Amino acid sequence: MHARPAASLVKTAQQFEADIYIERNGQTVNAKSILGILTLACPQGGMFTIRAEGSDGIAAMKALEDLIENKFGED
Repeated sequence: MHARPAASLVKTAQQFEADIYIERNGQTVNAKSILGILTLACPQGGMFTIRAEGSDGIAAMKALEDLIENKFGED
């Protein structure tokens, strides 16, 4: 994942109290950490899993789903 989409993901994740994690190839990182996300080295079109735990976890998942479906606001 490039820096701009990673920054958008972090910015969105930071809006929530939930603990949010991204998993790829057996590695799990905090979705509120841009360095963590960049260390996953997820290529465009690559697969990863997002997990949110906490009182606003469902809202966080919805916001992140919308962000990803809208290609991180990029065309």
